[in-house]
Amino acid sequence: MKKFRRRRDHRPATAVGVAAISAGLLLPLLGSPAAMADSTAAAPVPHPVQYVDPLIGTSNGGNTYPGANVPFGMIAWSPTSTAGDQTNTAAANGYSYNTTRLRGFSLTHINGAGCHPGAAGDVPIMPFAGTVDSSPTADTKDAKYAASFSHTDEEAEPGRYRVGLDSGVTSDLAVSERAGVADFTFPADKPASLLFRVSNSLNGSEDAHIAIDTAHNKVTGWVETGAFCGRRANGGTPNNNRKSYYRLYFTAAFDRSFSSVGTWRDNQLSPGSTFAGGGEGYLTGASRAGRGSGGYVSFDTSNDNDVHMRIGISYVSLAGAEANLRGEIAPNASVEDVAKAGRGAWDRALKSVKISGGDEDRRTAFYTALYHALQQPNLISDRNGTYVGMDRKVHALARGQKAQYSNFSGWDQYRAQVQLLALLKPRVAGDFAQSLYNFAQQNDGIWDRWVHISGATHVMTGDPSAATLATFHAMGVRNFDVQGAFDSLYRQATVPHASGLSDAGCPGQCEGNRPNLAQYMKSGYAAQDQCHCWGGAAETLEDSVADAALAQWAQQLGRDEEYRTLSERGGYWRNVFNPAATPTAGYIQARNADGSWVTPFNPARDLGFAQGSAATYVWMVPQDVQGLATAMGGRDRAAARLDDFFHKPDGSWSVRGGDALRYDPTNEPGIHAPWLYNALGKPWKTQETVRQIVDTAYGTGPAGLPGNDDLGTMSAWYVFAALGIYPKAPGSADLLLGAPVFPHAVVAGAGDREEITIDAPRASRTDLYVDSVSLDDRKHESSWVDGSFVRRGGSLSFELSDRADTGWATDPATLPR
Repeated sequence: MKKFRRRRDHRPATAVGVAAISAGLLLPLLGSPAAMADSTAAAPVPHPVQYVDPLIGTSNGGNTYPGANVPFGMIAWSPTSTAGDQTNTAAANGYSYNTTRLRGFSLTHINGAGCHPGAAGDVPIMPFAGTVDSSPTADTKDAKYAASFSHTDEEAEPGRYRVGLDSGVTSDLAVSERAGVADFTFPADKPASLLFRVSNSLNGSEDAHIAIDTAHNKVTGWVETGAFCGRRANGGTPNNNRKSYYRLYFTAAFDRSFSSVGTWRDNQLSPGSTFAGGGEGYLTGASRAGRGSGGYVSFDTSNDNDVHMRIGISYVSLAGAEANLRGEIAPNASVEDVAKAGRGAWDRALKSVKISGGDEDRRTAFYTALYHALQQPNLISDRNGTYVGMDRKVHALARGQKAQYSNFSGWDQYRAQVQLLALLKPRVAGDFAQSLYNFAQQNDGIWDRWVHISGATHVMTGDPSAATLATFHAMGVRNFDVQGAFDSLYRQATVPHASGLSDAGCPGQCEGNRPNLAQYMKSGYAAQDQCHCWGGAAETLEDSVADAALAQWAQQLGRDEEYRTLSERGGYWRNVFNPAATPTAGYIQARNADGSWVTPFNPARDLGFAQGSAATYVWMVPQDVQGLATAMGGRDRAAARLDDFFHKPDGSWSVRGGDALRYDPTNEPGIHAPWLYNALGKPWKTQETVRQIVDTAYGTGPAGLPGNDDLGTMSAWYVFAALGIYPKAPGSADLLLGAPVFPHAVVAGAGDREEITIDAPRASRTDLYVDSVSLDDRKHESSWVDGSFVRRGGSLSFELSDRADTGWATDPATLPR
């Protein structure tokens, strides 16, 4: 059997390394201070794609997937693993590095979503070396129609995935945007089949269909699936949130005839049959196990044991899948051809940030993070510009729009990923903004907070669409209907909707996007006993952030009345800050409609909050850090509390999670907290805290992410941290300054913006403190830069050292506003 080498075993040596070895020189380690101090002379990484390791994040709860994709693509062809249960994979995204048994290669995935079961993983296709003599659906423990493998026989790279199974089958997959190609090599001495498990999406299916065309060597079909997060959707009722349903169509073409075919339905195998249908049963409430449909095609491998397959997908129609396949992969295209194109697409995307210097692990972590951050949003429109909208009707792209995108985990992404998208790919950001507006127009004006394909899933809390589009606009994105989108979001924020009084899906997927808005506007906070939301305190903070962001957008548009209204509401966080929450400190605390505080209160509890404790949420006021500091008793007292948030009582660091009273790098509500020291007049503490997180919570290897990547959010955090910059607040283009980890970086120009250069000649693992900064060759005494820098481009130069400079950027007049 063919053996594959791991990615890190065959990265090319750098030009500096080759020259030095040829000359017989001994170089200091790249990670040492001596090497790093000289690394400004190093050339930029010529091909960033060589430093991407798709296996990073596939364990430790990262929920990334290692399979083949291209930037923002529709298809993501990746293995589905099994731990002995075909209805419950070993990880939320279908693949766990620690589980080395597969039951197929699925056509769609979402990067890093944590809900288990989540969604996607559609149409697993399993190469099987053996006789198909029973229904694969009846194999509920994956004892027969699955195969084990070793990681020594696995290779993942951007745009391509290869693995050798213990059954003797090797699979080699590559993709374009909406199509893929595969070579399945079978052992010549065993029967060879491909199983199309059409109904077996990660979250099951309502219905599915398969058709086998023996005359034209084709397999076509579809699956009706969705119900993101499983049966907890809409309160766990069997009739899941149907708004999140979608249909995926596929067409698979082969270059050789089938020796035999068959289908199955539930436990019934039908050899010779060419049609079958049936899902795993959303609507009945019964167990998925042993239910569903699929089909198989077999091949004579006695003279030729390689099976070549091309496949196209569409969310619109079978004809769309056919057209996508024809338009993207030629009939004679090889896996190598498609993989080369995909690798090139990733290399071009990753070159949006060019770094120089740094050790290999840093480069690997950085470019893999950028790779994960640029996987979404995802195409859902076909090549002809049609897509299925949130009303489940077929639509054409809006005027000027190039693509319809989806997969928006807004509660996560608005804190870092959308800012990185706007910075690096403003055209995609604009099309994504238009996509979300299109969906809202098709959904009774509601901007759902978590969109999967063309479905509203309602996951999480707050109004992240407002924060996202306001951020896009602030950062200079203009290729969407700016006025129409603002008006729609303002209406959503000010006009109550009937869905806001619904408890369907609560707490995790409450139907109302601005729940009980009338009460919120009257009281100035979301009442815990009346809010129809996940938690009143969290909802108030989220809506305050969203309204403050919308206010900035209104000001940019000259909408003075809306600006005044929204600015006031951006301060509603104060209405849930209880200065006497504990005998020693004030906290954000849930309130009832009558004004009373919800008790008993414990800062380590999540009562009134969503996926976080009061100790974490008290910092979630990025739009008004100075106001928060005043409420806490002043900047010095706030900074001391922030020290306690990142350190244990003995003074040691606590930045890995697992302590409800302290920082959690695995979830979003507190990920901006390390940067708050800048506004508190202690920027050196931002520098050391961010570097501690970079060095300990992130890394290389399968466990290299601290937790769920959440559609690129945690990866985007790392990219910003490594560059020494971070978004100040949603709705703003201002950047907070940290300490870069690379001596030189260039962010490519995009749209009307010139390139951004970031120099830090002494950057190293020990030189992590800022002594001084120059902005466009002029001395800069602030720990932030305003949004004009992002919109026009320019240069930042950092002088770093190994000792904290407690004087730089501490003048109260220069602190971030």
